Amino acid sequence: SESPLGAFWVFLCVCVSELEVRQQRGGLLQGTLLLTVSDPQEPGLGSGGATLNALLVAAEHLSARAGYTVVTADVLDDAHILILHTGRDFPWDSCGRAFCWLPVEKPAQTVQGPVCCLDMLLDCLSNQIIFLKTGLPHCPLILFLFCLSEMSWEGFSGVRVLALPGDVSYAANHGVYFADEQGRVRDIIYKGSEERIRRAAQPDGMVPLVSGPVFFCRRVVERLLKAHVTPPLDGCTYMGMDSGAPPIQVCSLHLYLSFLILIFFTSLVTGCSSPISQQGAVVRSARALLWRILRGTTLHMGMSLSMWYIILCTCQIDGGRVINSVLEGDVIVASGAVIQHCHLQGPMDVHSGCLLSGLEVTSSSHIQQLALTNDHIIQGHHIQLGEMKITVSCNDDGATFLNHRWSDLYSRTGIQPEDLWGSGRSQSLMEARLFPVFQPRGGAVGLEVGVCWLLGGPGALEQWRAVWRLSLREVLSLTDQEGELRWREALFFQVGRRRVMDNLKSQSDRGLLPSFRAAVLGGQHEELLCTLDSIAAGSGENLGVAARCLACIADVLACLAGEGRGGLRSGPAANPAWSHAFSILEQGDLLGGVQALATERAKWLSRPDLLVRAARHYEAAGQVLLRQAVMLSQRFIYIGQGEVPPLGEWQNVECPARLDLSGGWSDTPPIAFEHGGTVVNVAVKVDGRRPIGARARRIKEPRLLLVSSSGVQDDAIAMETVCERLEDLKDHCVPYAPAALLKAVCVCSGLVTYPSRQSLDEQLLQRWGGGVEIHTWSLLPHGSGLGTSSILAGAVLAAVYRCTGRTYDTDSLIHAVLHLEQMLTTGGGWQDQVGGLVGGVKVARSKACLPLRVEVERLPLSDDFLLSLQQHLLLVYTGKTRLARNLLQDTVRRWYSRVPSIVENAGQLVDNAEECARACTEGSLPRLGACLERYWGQKKVMAPGCEPAAVRTMMDALRPLALGQTLAGAGGGGFLYLLTRQPQQGEAVRQVLNNTQGLRDFSVHPVELDMEGISLLKSS
Repeated sequence: SESPLGAFWVFLCVCVSELEVRQQRGGLLQGTLLLTVSDPQEPGLGSGGATLNALLVAAEHLSARAGYTVVTADVLDDAHILILHTGRDFPWDSCGRAFCWLPVEKPAQTVQGPVCCLDMLLDCLSNQIIFLKTGLPHCPLILFLFCLSEMSWEGFSGVRVLALPGDVSYAANHGVYFADEQGRVRDIIYKGSEERIRRAAQPDGMVPLVSGPVFFCRRVVERLLKAHVTPPLDGCTYMGMDSGAPPIQVCSLHLYLSFLILIFFTSLVTGCSSPISQQGAVVRSARALLWRILRGTTLHMGMSLSMWYIILCTCQIDGGRVINSVLEGDVIVASGAVIQHCHLQGPMDVHSGCLLSGLEVTSSSHIQQLALTNDHIIQGHHIQLGEMKITVSCNDDGATFLNHRWSDLYSRTGIQPEDLWGSGRSQSLMEARLFPVFQPRGGAVGLEVGVCWLLGGPGALEQWRAVWRLSLREVLSLTDQEGELRWREALFFQVGRRRVMDNLKSQSDRGLLPSFRAAVLGGQHEELLCTLDSIAAGSGENLGVAARCLACIADVLACLAGEGRGGLRSGPAANPAWSHAFSILEQGDLLGGVQALATERAKWLSRPDLLVRAARHYEAAGQVLLRQAVMLSQRFIYIGQGEVPPLGEWQNVECPARLDLSGGWSDTPPIAFEHGGTVVNVAVKVDGRRPIGARARRIKEPRLLLVSSSGVQDDAIAMETVCERLEDLKDHCVPYAPAALLKAVCVCSGLVTYPSRQSLDEQLLQRWGGGVEIHTWSLLPHGSGLGTSSILAGAVLAAVYRCTGRTYDTDSLIHAVLHLEQMLTTGGGWQDQVGGLVGGVKVARSKACLPLRVEVERLPLSDDFLLSLQQHLLLVYTGKTRLARNLLQDTVRRWYSRVPSIVENAGQLVDNAEECARACTEGSLPRLGACLERYWGQKKVMAPGCEPAAVRTMMDALRPLALGQTLAGAGGGGFLYLLTRQPQQGEAVRQVLNNTQGLRDFSVHPVELDMEGISLLKSS
């Protein structure tokens, strides 16, 4: 391995179950071996002895995994071992430093999880940054970020330590390395004099401070491994203890002061800090053995000039912090206050400098009665007395008690020193038996007994004396870590569900998939699904929120199925078992529909394939609500009544195609009304013609004659559909049914009503005096990307309105198409009809609200710029068919999931569209070309896979000729358009493509700007 931080096995002296959870969440590589290694005996063995024992355990498990029957050093060749020591009392967190939660979130998390010191350590190691810790007299924990990438690991051998730069005054309370010019350590001084520390100063005046990490090369590790069979060092290991070796006690083998300091001694130093006793002799013998093992090893120091540090758990905090807590009601957290792992109910004021930790909701009423001031600390600890697990609350604020001297406490309460310490006990705050835990006749006590009294609340001295009490040190030593972790986990999931609720109701752009994955991994999916059901059912005032909730439920079901299991997310969603729930939603009964969906969902949870199919149906149910939300735009359709043309008179309509210059996808519901959309596009003729058109006339026979054709002249394909019964219109909302678009126009325009008790012929005769014949045509290929279907819908609506004597304006037509496409269930946005129904270059916008309203502004462009734009625009048909429906479904799903890249890109689409409008208004083709290039990159973010290989080849070949280029519409095929550097480049483009290998079936088309938009031709 080039670096000691390559792929490594991880061995940590902490709770393995928590590490396994992190492994499931992706914080640790799969296959990493996780072990908890306890010291063989208590009191502690010292960090050096504990390292020997942990190293043995690591080698033993690696040997077993490799198939050996004995411990062998051969397994060290391909292994990297991380031993993390966690020890010493940490009064700020009952789970110790490793699981101290930080007020930090990791946006890149795929699975939501807490960020503890341990997580930061692992994350920094994986990015070649070390996360170190050291203590200060006035600060319980400082975390240092130390960059490893600045150090050379080539040819690493011996032992390397990492030093932090510090000033001389700071170093007076810490260890300092003394190193020569080559970086070899010559001495380690702990709390040395200022004069001596200055001799270690670097050229910049900073001194190298002792820090946590120590790296051993493979050769040194093998030599240390021999200690487990060599007395007296075998007494440091569990194997030695199990073999009857006498233990080494009194914390005598320190990693720095026993191991490292021996390396640079040329001869054994026997002087001593060791006790003069038999045990002292054993310790001296152990150090002599270590000296022989490490003799000849080089100890080098690495020191980085880059260092960052984070101070935790101090009162110097800018703004209050709430970590993994549920706060209900009016809970005010002042600047400098911290609440962690609590469930509290207001009203409550938490003053500056206060720390509330581990308090359950039942504590709230008692805290409300207390006159808390600044700098108070109230902690709840889960402890275990024998087989009994209870919760105890403690109060501590440092060298004083409640910010007062002990004498003040004695005077106020009547407590005597012997009540707290007894005889022979150190009279320190850590040793004071202040905190009640158990009543002999009443069981476990809560905050209300004892602690509240100490804080000035109700109670009495006799009651306090009558209960069993513990000191803070005893509380920490009896901590039920498993119980504490379970409490925090339960709070974590409860906080997660509330966060999901808040984000959905506030329509936040925060991604929720990491929370969903965490809930599924933690077995909390039922509670999460119930929460989502509740939010959806209560969102009748905002169907957009309800639709997103159903999409979120689909995500949870897919997470339950497992990544890559159960089939593709996209698929059919019309199973009859779900039809009842769908029909209730279609009828507008949101609460009943959500309940019916949940009832059916319960039958589909047993297998991954069923879960994925259920997810598809929830997405389809969300589409029902999305359609209903978008169809609220019907209120912006204003249709009047005019003179009805005579029977047989054709009403002819023609429309240009549209080129989207920037902003597409931002017009697509739900993005259009949740984020807001802006699109710039232009109406164009292709090959000198408006390629889209329709005509309609009234006929004598009471029937609907629907004729649609596509293609050019001799290659045109026509399809005729006759509707003589109302039943013939039942598939008007099935997008791939014959004449589905024309049938939907007949219903959406009010030509006929479906369903109805009146027959079709009765309706037609009563309303229009006969039937209607409709013809449509398009000269563009299917999937062109030029907005054909939406523009055609606008043309047909206009023809039908005119032939039945009704009046409209273009804005009404735009919203009518939006309404029609929701009825047809094809979805899609509003930019296509804007592009083809409104002439010229325009910018259209929709605000982030319901009902969805489109506002169009034609850009005031000079004639010179319009002529120049027309001469520089070219269309190239790629020969590839676009599959827009698949792209749309996937993009909407990713938007509902608030995938960060999609959310960011939506904002960039709108920004780029506004810049595009400015570029056009100011007459700058280069800026417009740059907008096109950015726009194509944004399309690829919204819909990965929209750039086929042949299209990529084509665009690469054309790049030297283009200021900018992009596929029209959603991409995936259809037409490519480019803004050329020089005018009139059709022949040059054709020549480049002809000379590019692998391209075929393409065609090049000139573009003519259409300034009119929808055109009503002379009646015939």
